[in-house]
Amino acid sequence: MADATLSRGTGRRKTAIARVRLLAGTGTILVNSRPVDQYFVCEQDRKKVREPLVAAGALDKFDVNASVEGGGPTGQAGAIELGIARALKLHNPVYEPSLRGGHLLTRDSRMKERKKYGKRGARRSVQFSKR
Repeated sequence: MADATLSRGTGRRKTAIARVRLLAGTGTILVNSRPVDQYFVCEQDRKKVREPLVAAGALDKFDVNASVEGGGPTGQAGAIELGIARALKLHNPVYEPSLRGGHLLTRDSRMKERKKYGKRGARRSVQFSKR
């Protein structure tokens, strides 16, 4: 049987990587073969995943099948958001202005800063001792 994929998109956020497939459908969103409401416990993350579809006005036109790995829940939700936005833009360039207006096509480049030697973390120093 042929794959009915309309378009694909890859999203990254922090250390999470999401591969998103957009299918013609009724608005079902699956993340790692689980419904989005079951996969993401936090309402904020669920809302973030749906945001590109809401901005494009296509919430009930597409099914989303996302495969995500790495990072935590918030990073994964951000990666899926970018993947969906890119897939929507690829499928129909008419969606681009509304997606770009909501800053949904911009990759969030913030990463965890590396630990430096002589410090307790990235910037925190050891406690100063006068004596």
